Amino acid sequence: MNTTRYWGANNVFLDPASPITYDAISDNGQELVSTETGSLALTSSLSPRWTNHLRAQFSRDLQQSYSNTSDVQVKLLDILDGLGRSDLLPRQTREHRLQLAETFSFDGRRNSWKFGGDGLLTWIYDFFPSQQSGEYLFYPIKTNPYTFEPMESGLELTPLRAYAHEIPHYYLQSFGSAVSRPDTHEYAAFAQDTIRVTDHLAVNLGVRWDLQTFTTAGLLSNPLFPPSGKVPFKPFNFAPRAGFAYSFGKSRPLVLRAGYGIFFVRIPQIYNSVIQTDNGITDASIFLNNTDYYDHQVFPTYPNPLVSCSLAATKCALPAGFTQGVSNDVSAFAPNFVTPRVQQSSVTLEKEVADHTTVALSYLNVRGEHLIRALDVNLPQPTALTYPIFDSTGSIFQGGYYTVDSFATWQFTQSLTCPFPPCINPLGRPIAQLGSIDEFQSAASSFYNGATLSVNRRVARGTYLRLAFTYAHAIDDGQDALVAGQPATVQNAYVPNAERGPSTTDQRDRLVVAFSTEPRPFHRGHEFLGHTFNDWKLSGVINYGSGRPFSATVSGDPNQDGNYDNDRLPGYSRNGFTGPDYATADVRLTRQLRLGERYKLNFSAEAFNLFNRDNQRVTITSNGEVASASTFVQSSVSPNIAAYPGYYELPTNFMKPNAAYPPRQIQLALKFIY
Repeated sequence: MNTTRYWGANNVFLDPASPITYDAISDNGQELVSTETGSLALTSSLSPRWTNHLRAQFSRDLQQSYSNTSDVQVKLLDILDGLGRSDLLPRQTREHRLQLAETFSFDGRRNSWKFGGDGLLTWIYDFFPSQQSGEYLFYPIKTNPYTFEPMESGLELTPLRAYAHEIPHYYLQSFGSAVSRPDTHEYAAFAQDTIRVTDHLAVNLGVRWDLQTFTTAGLLSNPLFPPSGKVPFKPFNFAPRAGFAYSFGKSRPLVLRAGYGIFFVRIPQIYNSVIQTDNGITDASIFLNNTDYYDHQVFPTYPNPLVSCSLAATKCALPAGFTQGVSNDVSAFAPNFVTPRVQQSSVTLEKEVADHTTVALSYLNVRGEHLIRALDVNLPQPTALTYPIFDSTGSIFQGGYYTVDSFATWQFTQSLTCPFPPCINPLGRPIAQLGSIDEFQSAASSFYNGATLSVNRRVARGTYLRLAFTYAHAIDDGQDALVAGQPATVQNAYVPNAERGPSTTDQRDRLVVAFSTEPRPFHRGHEFLGHTFNDWKLSGVINYGSGRPFSATVSGDPNQDGNYDNDRLPGYSRNGFTGPDYATADVRLTRQLRLGERYKLNFSAEAFNLFNRDNQRVTITSNGEVASASTFVQSSVSPNIAAYPGYYELPTNFMKPNAAYPPRQIQLALKFIY
């Protein structure tokens, strides 16, 4: 039996060890996590060669997060990420798991067989109100210079000045159920044979079968998009595996190991959760633009929400008859969805070069196939449109233009919503009654190659050393590994392969040195010195990693697809830039003092980032590392003679790190044992 409890205050977005944060205390909260686990295991010897291992485990997890406030959330572009209630808080997740596993083993003369199976049953209750409290976005906005009334053309206010005048540019709020129950059951069976062919050669062969099922309770299929409300059922996931090891020579042999296998990837329950809640029937969301004539008529008065829903409300309903700015979004699995899988192969050469010391060279290749990637399939064909580039103040034309594939067209005739043509038309979706349709497709792939050179010195005379250097490269085409269940991050739904580029986790160079030493310089005849200087243990880990890739993002939705999280600087690919490198040294010093036969006193001192290196970084989001490269402002401008309905603002600090990893930290501990 095991039980753990964890509680933290203001740690949901604020890292106490980091010197920089862009979230206010009100945007934070408290978190309570508790876990109870009980397990039983039975090992039986059925015969001299047959053994059986039976294991059962039940666990219960509770995560309860509380918000510091119920106020509407506020975001100031490039200034403050959150003020007021976060769209991630509050949240409650209750998870119960029951796992049963049984393995049979048979040891023959040259064969060792293993086969068995297991079942994992998971029941989940998830309460996640997201944006049901509303959210104001302060972006650059044009206003009447005398009344500060929002308008399509006029005096431009910066986000900070707009905040001072309480003139938000946009308002968002979601409606529907905040509760989902994405239960899932997982089953597996395997068979494996290890063959000792000769004294120098061993071969391993195996196969595994996997099946994951999802609950269908609470699912609704939208007649406007029939694939919605359905979950995949793929019962034919068979994964073969093979490997061998061969040793050359007898004294300090050279050992060659190689292996290949297929592994099916578990589908996170968050996908099943959004399938339940985002069906376009029981859910809705609103997006209001304060400079739009019709949106402005119903725009809520800052800082009040359009609809006030309590923090504990399991449902938040849209007012009857309210239609302005309303969209009904859908999330669905693609009809041809298949289980993601990984093909992995490796080769290792290892040689003992001295007593207790080995050198190894290994190569690892991992190929991800049928990986999940969300794609908005309710978008019209894009057209290439050109917009001018201005400086960070929006007042000085830089002489250049950016071309973007836009899903919205321009309007050239004057109207109430377009007083100064040209203007950007509202997005016209093929299925006009629905908003975005995020279809989870098995279309993404990834490719990883890595070579590692390592030196290992096992414990000898109180010393251990491991040194490993890895050179690797990882590329993919934008799978949802980090953003499961969120809106699609593909910039152009009609050219998803253009997302191919370095993976978010791509790191070309990585060096890790781990050591532990326990010197005993004084022996018999030096009892006092031995008592003073012996029994000390020094250990540490030194890490160095080259910079990770990041994307140059653009705020303001320049491609007009209704998604504010997938726009990048035109002409640059996903993860097209490299961030700062990272290096740190962590050490630990311990000493044990014996106070008689029954008592011990353990002292330890630990230092993290011992040399206090300034490990700078760019912003880390759910989509990976990003840096704001530009802001798209939807407002009429005339850089030369021609008029444009929008323009790009370039920041002055692009590529400059705006955050940092923790500085040096030191902690001391004293433990009394009796």
